[in-house]
Amino acid sequence: MQNGDNRNVKRPSYLTTVIVIAVITSLIFTYIAPKFLWGKVIPLPYTNTAPLKKEVIIPKAEPSTIAEAVAKKDTQAVVGISSIEYERQYYILEKQVEGVGSGFIVDKNGYIITNNHVASPESKKLTIYLSDGSTLPGKVLWSDSTLDLSVVKINAKNLPTIPLGDSDKVQVGQTVIAIGNPLGLRFERIVTSGIISALNRSLPLEENNKQKIMEDLIQTDASINPGNSGGPLVDAQGNAIGINTAKVTTAEGLGFAIPINIVKPIIKKVIATGTFKAPYLGIVGYDREIASYINADVVIAEGIYVADIDPAGPAKKAGIKKGYILLEVDGKPVDTMVQLKTVIYSRNIGDKVSVKYRTLTGNIGMTTITLGK
Repeated sequence: MQNGDNRNVKRPSYLTTVIVIAVITSLIFTYIAPKFLWGKVIPLPYTNTAPLKKEVIIPKAEPSTIAEAVAKKDTQAVVGISSIEYERQYYILEKQVEGVGSGFIVDKNGYIITNNHVASPESKKLTIYLSDGSTLPGKVLWSDSTLDLSVVKINAKNLPTIPLGDSDKVQVGQTVIAIGNPLGLRFERIVTSGIISALNRSLPLEENNKQKIMEDLIQTDASINPGNSGGPLVDAQGNAIGINTAKVTTAEGLGFAIPINIVKPIIKKVIATGTFKAPYLGIVGYDREIASYINADVVIAEGIYVADIDPAGPAKKAGIKKGYILLEVDGKPVDTMVQLKTVIYSRNIGDKVSVKYRTLTGNIGMTTITLGK
């Protein structure tokens, strides 16, 4: 009989046991322990463990402010303008008067927008100062004292320009930048920033001892001083939305600019034909802002009030009467005189335009007007 401790069982050798323990230990320390103890798996032997190189992208330097960006984009297209006129004194003597203002290039072939009081057909000599330091003689191709606008031409090519924006889309509170030459050419191309403070403002002015009202102006608190006249008022994208024209000297932060849309059809025709002749409608009209200056009894909520009419003019021939209110021209609402003039100026003499109007009794009518000259 055999003892239980003497069973016929083949036991593993000492060497085999050591090898098995070594393999198990290697597996534990290679795959299992690192995952639970250190949070990552140690790579297998002969694996390239060098850290991956990361591409370092250095951002381009951006302008720190909107004004800085606009200044870099637009100042090269702003010009200085000096003009010489002669004023008669005591009906005999003439006095030479030199004026200095601003303008801006809107076409690479040398077309410049400015104010009428900066450059007019009465100017005997116009000198244009470009950003590169050169000077060229200028010629007034078109001018309107009522709008206080002029288009000047210089003989040059490939000039920097400022694109024209849309003044109908500007909003009170949006950022704007004024560029010009305040206080003479010693302070060229000064950039000031602010906001649009109000729209459709009317401003009574005295010019050559005559009273006139500038209408539908953009009001801004961007600093506008003598010499800034004719320079651009631009939006945050660098597009011209107005032409700086006046500052109220009795108050601070009250500057005004002419909406750019009024000059867009004009400059287009001047470039195409060399001049511009406004089609004639034959009315004296007021929008609701102007009406309050002219007649306190006239209260309108929309449209253009026909305050007077040429008895032989196109509007009269089409059935428009004094006291009517023009609501639309060619399907476009006309609630300001700038809107009305913009539509009319985009047409040609002899063109027909459809007009929607309200009569004295409140009835709505339609007519077609053939624009005169």
